[in-house]
Amino acid sequence: MFDATHSFSSSAAAPAIAAAPSDEADIYFHLGLAYAAGQGEPVDYVRAHKWFNIAAMLGDHRAREERADVAELMSPAEIAEAQRLAREWVLDR
Repeated sequence: MFDATHSFSSSAAAPAIAAAPSDEADIYFHLGLAYAAGQGEPVDYVRAHKWFNIAAMLGDHRAREERADVAELMSPAEIAEAQRLAREWVLDR
């Protein structure tokens, strides 16, 4: 499950994410961790799942495991919303 000991501010990382090539799965993975653990932002499992999903799509195996762990804490409607947000993000790139 996600490790709350990671020190990461998703707000501080926003410029790096905007400038990063789409294959930088590690950035998206750490953004998922930030939302899952509430570091730099309030805990938001929908956004955590979204970022883990994007990182997983880019080949990050850790993100697949974290996404599954976060999904266990979410309702089906929340998972559907996270998937929708991930699809929108991919289509907007």
